[in-house]
Amino acid sequence: MATENLKGSGTTNTREESSCKLNAGCDTMWSLAQQFAYERLSYREQGYTFRPVRAVMADYAKRARVIAATYARFYLETEDYGNPKKKGRYYWMALGAFASKTVACTLDLIQVDSGKYLPRLDENWDFGYVRDGLGKGNFWLFQDIAPTHWYHNYSLGTFEQCLDTRGENGCHQAVNDNLKRLPWAETVLPTLNYLPISGFIKTAFSLIKEIDKSIGQKRRDAQFTHLMEIAKHEQGVILQPLMYDDPKFATWVQRQRGWLSWFSPDLELVFTHECQTNDPKLKSVAPDDTVLENYRSRMKWIGQAADKFHGLMQKQAIQMEAELKTMASWYVSRD
Repeated sequence: MATENLKGSGTTNTREESSCKLNAGCDTMWSLAQQFAYERLSYREQGYTFRPVRAVMADYAKRARVIAATYARFYLETEDYGNPKKKGRYYWMALGAFASKTVACTLDLIQVDSGKYLPRLDENWDFGYVRDGLGKGNFWLFQDIAPTHWYHNYSLGTFEQCLDTRGENGCHQAVNDNLKRLPWAETVLPTLNYLPISGFIKTAFSLIKEIDKSIGQKRRDAQFTHLMEIAKHEQGVILQPLMYDDPKFATWVQRQRGWLSWFSPDLELVFTHECQTNDPKLKSVAPDDTVLENYRSRMKWIGQAADKFHGLMQKQAIQMEAELKTMASWYVSRD
């Protein structure tokens, strides 16, 4: 049983600076965490007063920017229950913010966004398939990774205790049912085995203690290892089966690498809040031989991008944090 200390909450007792204990099962804790991810990408529909109804944002690019903002907020420790004194422990989140911003920029491009307007000629010429694939991967990675960070913020004392309980039926039934109603859930949840905690995530979060207590090079090394462990989870556990193992999506990626290359967006990660930059020091361009649908080939580039990001975070920390703060401002609660 997960036990939470609530200090001076005002809802459980009226004595200032006193505390009480609330016994809650792991399913309650994961339910709260999963609801955070759902609510962040949804809004209250107008016209409902007695029982407000929420709907997921339909615009993929806008959704990707809210995700980028949330990742930036986690890194900056301005997200719910964050601790500014521990800024830097969620190191992947900073890189994740730039990556989700890149997804938003890609979705905005006519090359990808044209799928909303061009006709679907047949199953092999569905111009919206790449757009849907990017939107799906971005959305479900967030549903997987954001709750874990939120829970770590909210209740560090019970986090490790409840790690292995996440997965199928790991939340209350109402939250499980809601999860199954999310976009693409019918195929995504079985494909991702209902979002259990992977070994990569366990390793990454075990390193947070090292990041918190270390300084100098030892801290920087722990941050980079943490980042790469979550990158392996992101790319291998979530995006590979969800997007790149899909034969139809892989075919489109191959076309964009081949005879459609003139029509395809550049494969690069820009380390600013803008979509593009002319400064080669602020971006990582994929090597020409990158085979995007191949995990090993993709990870080779991601490792290079992570190295460049890591260097910028050390040498241009003020500029990088300013960029993250700009992206963090893209989220404004509508509730």
